[in-house]
Order: sequence, then C-alpha cells, then structure tokens
Amino acid sequence: MKNLTAKNKVGVATRDISPDWPLFLAGYPNVERTSDGINDPLFASAIFLSDGTNSIIMVSVDLLMFSPMLARQMREEIEKKTGVPASNIMLSCTHTHSGPMTYQMLSRKGTSPCDSPDSRYMKFFSENVIASAVEAVKNAVPAEIAFTSAQISGVGTNRHDPKGPRDPECSIIVTRDPISKKLISLSLFYCMHPTVMHEDSKKVSSDFPGFARKFLNASLGKDLKIIYHTGPAGNQSPRYDVKGQTFAEAERLGSILGKAVLESVNKLKGDDFRDDLRICAAVKKLELPFRTFKPLKEAEATLEAARAKFAKLKAENAGHGPVRTAECDIFGAEKAVVLSKAQEKGEIAALVKKYNPVEVIMLGIGDVRIVGFPCEIFVEYGLAVKEKSPLKTFTVTLANGELQGYIVTKDSAAKGGYEAFYAIFLPESGDMMVSGLLELINKSME
Repeated sequence: MKNLTAKNKVGVATRDISPDWPLFLAGYPNVERTSDGINDPLFASAIFLSDGTNSIIMVSVDLLMFSPMLARQMREEIEKKTGVPASNIMLSCTHTHSGPMTYQMLSRKGTSPCDSPDSRYMKFFSENVIASAVEAVKNAVPAEIAFTSAQISGVGTNRHDPKGPRDPECSIIVTRDPISKKLISLSLFYCMHPTVMHEDSKKVSSDFPGFARKFLNASLGKDLKIIYHTGPAGNQSPRYDVKGQTFAEAERLGSILGKAVLESVNKLKGDDFRDDLRICAAVKKLELPFRTFKPLKEAEATLEAARAKFAKLKAENAGHGPVRTAECDIFGAEKAVVLSKAQEKGEIAALVKKYNPVEVIMLGIGDVRIVGFPCEIFVEYGLAVKEKSPLKTFTVTLANGELQGYIVTKDSAAKGGYEAFYAIFLPESGDMMVSGLLELINKSME
C-alpha cells in the first residue's frame, strides 16, 4: 500500500491588496488615471514548497512591477520570519495595468501626471506580500505534486506581428492532498500582457488573469488557491484578439485561458502525482551592459516621426492593432527624449550603478525548473531557455524586480519602436540572462 505520509509539503495563502482609497493607476502613465472603484480584487498569492530539507516560496502580486531594491527588502524580511533563504524566494508581478503605481521610472520624470508611488499603499502592499508568504509557510501540509501544460490561442499574440514569436504554452503546477485527493493549488505560467483594459478604465482590476482565476475557482472549488505568474511577455499583447477594452472582454479572454487549463488538469492521472520531489534553488548575479541614448535633437526627431506615423495610420483606419502599436511608439519615443536629457546630466550611469549587479533566479521542483527574469523581457529569451534547457522549464518575468524598461532583442533594437526606444539595458543583457539561467539549471542537476 502506498505510504500516505508525503515527504513534500505545500502551503498556500492569499492576501487582498486592493486599495480602498483613490490612487493613480500604473500602466498608462501618459494620462490622468485615478481609481474610482474596484472591479475585481488584487491579490498577493503565495505558495511554499518543501521536501523536508529545502524549501522555496513564490509570491505572485497583482501589480505592474516593483523595484529590485524593494523586492530584496521583502525577501529578506520573509527570510527572517520563515527561515526560507532569500535566495529561495521569488516575488513577481502579474503585470496588470490597472493597479496602483508601486515604482518610479526615470523615463517618466516630469511627463506623467504621477511620478511617485503613494507611501501609504507601498507600506500596505509590501506588508501583505510578506504576510502572504509567512502564512503560506504556516499553512504547509503534506501534498502531492504534478505538472502539466495547456496550449493557448485566442488570448493574444506578438504585438508587433500577430504571426511573430510567441509562447502559447501555459505551464501548470498542481498540488493536492495525498489522502482526499482534493486540489490545494494551481500555479499558472503564461506569457501575455494583461492589457485588455486601457487608460479609459479607472477601475482597479487584475485584468484577464483575475477572470481566469475566477473561472477555475467556479469550476474546481472556491477554496482552491490559484497563483498566476506572467512569463516573458514584453512583446506579447491581446490587442489583435480583443473585440474591445471592456471587463466583459477581459472575462472572455480569461475564460479561454481557464477552460484550456481546466481541460489539462482534468486529464491528470493518479500516477502523474508525486510526493517525493526534490526542491532546490539558486541565484546568479550579472553585470549588465547599458546603452547610449541618441543626442537630444535626434531623439526629438524620432518622436516627431512616431507622431506622424500614428496620425497617418489613424487617418487610414489601419485597424486597432497597428494604430495602437503606433500610438505606443509615441509613448516610447517621448520616454527616449526624457532619457536623452537624463543622459546629459549623468543620471543614466547613476541609475545603472544602482541596479547592477542584476540577479536571476532558478527554482527546482523534481525535474522541473522555474526561472525568473528580473525585468520586462521579450518572449524570445524565455523561449531560448525552454529550448536549450535539459529539463522541463517554466518562465517568469518581473521576478524580484524590474529594470526601468524592456530587454528587447537585437532585431527589435535595430528596428526601433515602443520598447526599444527607452530600453536602458542592451539586448546582450537578455543573452547574458539566458546563459546565466541555463548555467544554474545545469548545476542543479549535478
């Protein structure tokens, strides 16, 4: 008879981090956008996994992003309260564009209606991120773990070219009680911008990931904890699949994702679950190279060209996707002007010094590896890790911080565009992260 005393333990917890007072919503910084209510709640969702010797914690937060300095502080506080090493803790953001601002970006200095986060909310959300992790450890129970995935279509594409690079896989970790077989948690990893809702919405929302969670809770039980992680999605967007920027549309896309996940979870068999999986973790620090921005006059000329292209496409009724892409190019070009000015003052070099060295993280559960990119990075880099990894690998973006902009590919940097216009770190940075993460994966197998 199978031993029902599991070696693996799992603990989960969620904390509501929705603000109950009006706050500037991050994600579309060029317009005044103060919240006037909550459409659906924001959560800090934590999972703790242990093999009896080693433990890891992952917390996914329904926010746009936060700095690596704040992430480090929260991880160190979690370590103090739980004993789980900070190097074994990954805090990431779902990247909803309808949550409060929790970071400052040099590229928005003087151009946004709001340049700095609300200090009261910063304290509130960070305390609850820490509390969710501590509670997850306290809630730990024997558990079985299984892995699966779902192929997703209809939720989004590459935002520059609908036929361009994308990662359609939603990777899934399932945990359940070893005796009752009742599900404890689902951890989802999917590469797509949560940007169904645009700047005209002033409601707090977790966007389509929240509706995917809602669908799965309705299908599998309201007590099931669902931890949603956004994978490398810097150039991924729903814009070519949406029929409008409404909550009904966010629910439609979330339900598409939820149904695909549900189908894969329901196909799992008893033998797919294990209770003896080894847990491991490692981090690597990297000194990333940064770029030199164009002189101010050239940056201003690029901005005027972006504005002209947008006006032309709009006049030609080129369609929502191309027009939105051109509009975003304007936002990027505006930020590049700000950064050209900052470069003249030496502010770019000072910022990079503050951010470097950058840390990448690898977490292991059995023969699966979860890698975290500390930035908003293009999907090609995540695909590269998956392709070259000797083990099944899940990817997470904005893990333990952000990098003041995107990490784009060399091809994108040459073409220009929204993300490339104001990326502070060079594309080689992405290659270095891929190499660093693969090194961690390979070492974890020794």
